[in-house]
Amino acid sequence: MANASSESILGIIPARGHSKAVPRKNIRPLLGKPLLAYTVECARASGVFDRLVLSTDSGEIAAVGADLGLEVPFLRPPDLARDETPMRPVVEHMVNALEEQGWKPEIVVLLQPTSPLRLPRHIQEAVRLLKEWRCDAVVTVVQIPDRFAPQKALKLVDGRLDFFDTEGQRITRRQMLEPTYARDGTVYAFWRDTLMEKHSLYGDDWRPLILPLHETLTIDTLADWAEAEARLKEIQTR
Repeated sequence: MANASSESILGIIPARGHSKAVPRKNIRPLLGKPLLAYTVECARASGVFDRLVLSTDSGEIAAVGADLGLEVPFLRPPDLARDETPMRPVVEHMVNALEEQGWKPEIVVLLQPTSPLRLPRHIQEAVRLLKEWRCDAVVTVVQIPDRFAPQKALKLVDGRLDFFDTEGQRITRRQMLEPTYARDGTVYAFWRDTLMEKHSLYGDDWRPLILPLHETLTIDTLADWAEAEARLKEIQTR
């Protein structure tokens, strides 16, 4: 793995040991190989990273990651592996630890292993845009389908339906909707200083890499796992 630019790039793959909805999710076999392997293979194929490290609290996941060729500098402390732990302190902890060892990245890319449809060009494009725009961060997103547009969302008030957005009643045609987007979890690319000085994965100026729906999937449930199997099988038979 080699980064051709002068800016050092760190890839971080977070893989916590406890998963309630899909037990042992990060190392569970998906079409014959651990879920984690899809992210490792994609990251390697992108060719952008100077270092690719695994952040985990699990010795079992650490062993699988090491077998896949990942750096595993340490096990994540328990207080950073709770269900409610946000991602930012996990990433900050890794960057701090590497800097204490004498290596400082300029760009950090967060790759969650729950996105097995990720493509190398998604990573390459996110990093390219970050450098080109000199924004704080680039995040992959998908467009929210019109039928789920937040402007048309409804809520219950004393058992009666009402528009969640006061503009909702005014919007009577699809053409009146302003496009809206949701983070899809495929790639988060940001400058080291966005993370360590602004204490954010996004900063103030974060911009989108818009992905088509057919190139993205996040595994949170067993139903998502079944969908991933089906879509990967389809991709492999093309």
